[in-house]
Amino acid sequence: MIRKKVKLVYITNDSSRRATYKKRIKVLMKKMSELSTLCGINTCAIMYSPYESQLKVWPSPIGGQQVLSKFQMILEMEQRKNMVKQESFLSQRTVKVVEQLKKHCKDNQEKKMIQVMFNNICVKWVIHGFNFKDINDLNLLVDEKLSNIDKRMDAFTMTPLYTLGA
Repeated sequence: MIRKKVKLVYITNDSSRRATYKKRIKVLMKKMSELSTLCGINTCAIMYSPYESQLKVWPSPIGGQQVLSKFQMILEMEQRKNMVKQESFLSQRTVKVVEQLKKHCKDNQEKKMIQVMFNNICVKWVIHGFNFKDINDLNLLVDEKLSNIDKRMDAFTMTPLYTLGA
């Protein structure tokens, strides 16, 4: 049976909210257990609920304390190594996006040159609106395509005839 997508809104009915809480806690505990077993890592969960007077700690208060003490024993530099501030994350992301933009601009320029090259193969070579850099890029592209053709022709002539039919 296909499950419906759950709307993430506050459940106003108190009894259904409590029932949903209990179901979700049970699923969370199962997932934490699976994560611990499958990945071989120590996990703990600490949950506070308005429905219960005490905190709920998984797998046990002692197990949770052991995981927390292990975490606290890690050197502060080791902890911070994996933590990223929003500013540094955004600056790293900006650098990646700028590099992608440069790559896409280069690809677009090459595609433009290929289109011009193929459009003008059988027509009179009149290139309007191109500056020296564009014409130079077109020249380099034509040279590259010609060298690729030469390499293919050399590879084809070097291939024995009995392998061509296979």
